[in-house]
Amino acid sequence: MFSIGEFSKITGLTVKTLRFYHEQGVLDPSYIDGQTGYRYYADSKIETARVIALLRQLDFTLADITGILENNHDEADILDLLERQKQAIGNKLQEYRAISSSLDQIIIKEREAREVMKHATFEVEEKSVDSMLIAGVRMKGRYSDCAKGFAQIGRHFGRQICDKPFLLHYDTEYKETDADFEACMPIRKGTSKDEISVRVLPGGRCVALLHKGPYEELGQSYARILSYIQQKEFEIEIPSREVYIKGPGMIFKGNPKKYLTEIQMLIKE
Repeated sequence: MFSIGEFSKITGLTVKTLRFYHEQGVLDPSYIDGQTGYRYYADSKIETARVIALLRQLDFTLADITGILENNHDEADILDLLERQKQAIGNKLQEYRAISSSLDQIIIKEREAREVMKHATFEVEEKSVDSMLIAGVRMKGRYSDCAKGFAQIGRHFGRQICDKPFLLHYDTEYKETDADFEACMPIRKGTSKDEISVRVLPGGRCVALLHKGPYEELGQSYARILSYIQQKEFEIEIPSREVYIKGPGMIFKGNPKKYLTEIQMLIKE
């Protein structure tokens, strides 16, 4: 007989694990001292411990292992179980890939927002924006309805989305309930589908201003950028753009005071 400490060294299972396996009825000691409560294990238990350790490495549950040990003695006996386990692991791998992709999106988005903050001047500037392939959903209603459009694009294009979401504003004035706008996302590739229009959005020279704060305070930044445009006597193209660099996250809604939105107004040449 081996003491639990000796058996631990032989099998590579910790004493804590052996006690847990005993409590769960997976690996019982061969003898328990009635006075001290010490557990002892016979040589025959070594092979059982090895099988349990291997099955745990294959991600079988303790309940599965208990059933396997009670009714099977050869790989041929558990072939169906092994095949089902392989399928289950394959399903988990697909789930983990999707989770990994979601984590990448969150991490990249937050890193980009930090970089923008490092170099932000929050001053009106003139710059060029490149043309891009976009997927867009034209909508009429409240601006907050854009979330439905973004969700629709996300469901259809998923991993093809390659940059920050934005709105195209077709109105030249603020409208409360019947605004004309388009929820858009840059994509790598794709074709139009149902209400989603896929096309190349032209680039060009624009006047831009980075707004930090809640969406409800965007009017202050619009006043600044429009004053600049008037001073320069620029004529702007419709639609204008709002690019959402940092907003409500996938996990937390976040602090609206830290939201970052870039207003872009293309200039007619």
